[in-house]
Amino acid sequence: MDEIKVLIVDDHALMRQGLKKILEMEDNITVVGEASDGFDALKKVKELNPDVVLMDINMPEMSGIDTIKLFKKEGIKCGVIILTIYDEPEYLFEGLRAGAQGFILKDVDSTVLIDAVTAVNRGESFIQPNMTRELIYEFNRLSENKKKTNTSPLTKRESEVLKYITEGYSNSEIASKLMISEKTVKNHVSNILRKLDVLDRTQAVVYAIKNNLIN
Repeated sequence: MDEIKVLIVDDHALMRQGLKKILEMEDNITVVGEASDGFDALKKVKELNPDVVLMDINMPEMSGIDTIKLFKKEGIKCGVIILTIYDEPEYLFEGLRAGAQGFILKDVDSTVLIDAVTAVNRGESFIQPNMTRELIYEFNRLSENKKKTNTSPLTKRESEVLKYITEGYSNSEIASKLMISEKTVKNHVSNILRKLDVLDRTQAVVYAIKNNLIN
C-alpha cells in the first residue's frame, strides 16, 4: 500500500498534535510536516510535496480559504481537506469554490478523518455525509434570482436525476419520483458519471455545484 504524505495546517499546536497522532496510527499515512498559518503552509507544501493537506479555515494572517486560492494560483496540485469547527453552509460552499476536495468537521470520528484522507488521496471528493444537504442549500440560496449559464452535457432526464442525487435521494426513491424503473435510474447515473468524468455520486454533486448544473 502506497504511503500517503499529509501536511497539517492549523494555528493550534494541540490540534496539530492530536491530528498527527490519529493519522500516524495508520501504517500507510505519514505526517510530513505542520504549519501554523497560510504563508507557512505554502512554504511547506513546496518543500515537502504532500499528497493531502488538512486545512483549518480560521487562521491568523491568511484564512484557510485564501490559502487554498493561493495554492491554486501557484499551481499546487495536492488534495486539500477543510477541517473546521464551522458547519455553516457558506463556509463549505466557499471552500468548495476555492478548490478544496474535502470537508469534515473537527468533531468527527477518527475513522471519518482517515476515510477523507484516503479518498482525497485517490483523487476523489469527500464531503461529510450530513454536510451535503447544507452545501446544496447554500448553492440554492446564492443562486436565487441570479441568472446562471448552464453548460451541462446532460440530457433533461439526466439533469433531473442529478438534481435528486444532490438532494440525497437513493436510486429507488428517484425511480419512484420520476415514475421509471430503478434499472433505468442506474443507467442514467452511469451516464451522468461518464459524461461529467467523475467517479462517484459525491463527485457528481461537487461538479454540479461548481458548474451551476442544478436549477
